[in-house]
Amino acid sequence: MLERFEKFTNTVYEIQRCWNRIAAEEMEFYGLKGAYAVYLIAMYRRPEGITAAQLGQLCARDKADVSRAVAVMESRGIIKKESGSGNLYRARLTLTEYGLAITSSVVKKAEAAENIAGRGLSDSERAVLYSALFRVSENMQELCRTGIPQPADEKTELPAEPRLSET
Repeated sequence: MLERFEKFTNTVYEIQRCWNRIAAEEMEFYGLKGAYAVYLIAMYRRPEGITAAQLGQLCARDKADVSRAVAVMESRGIIKKESGSGNLYRARLTLTEYGLAITSSVVKKAEAAENIAGRGLSDSERAVLYSALFRVSENMQELCRTGIPQPADEKTELPAEPRLSET
């Protein structure tokens, strides 16, 4: 089981590392951070607009990261904020014409990357893979909320710390 855990952990890390590198290289062309690709795609899929709070939830990012990204993209004319209730975090965000042009290119690259990354997988294998990954993600989120349960037969005592001799 530890070997499976090690392989899983290293594989997920490698996928994330490669995604970060590819996204950074692609978004650098637009003067943006790689992580912004996820925000742009989420907004592109919601042409009616989305709030910063919804964007954070969809992209699994914290409020501070979303706020920084929104500020940068708004200052560069990529997105616009339509204030509703006075609370800017609840304002509707939409892509500008310039933002749509950028994101259209990003979406095409993302689709190409996903096709290449999944090369050799049948549609049914791809469906099973994504289903399994979503399940693992949900389970990991639950673990983050509740913590890992302590086995009933295991004590949580730590061994004494070794004392280093002072020389």
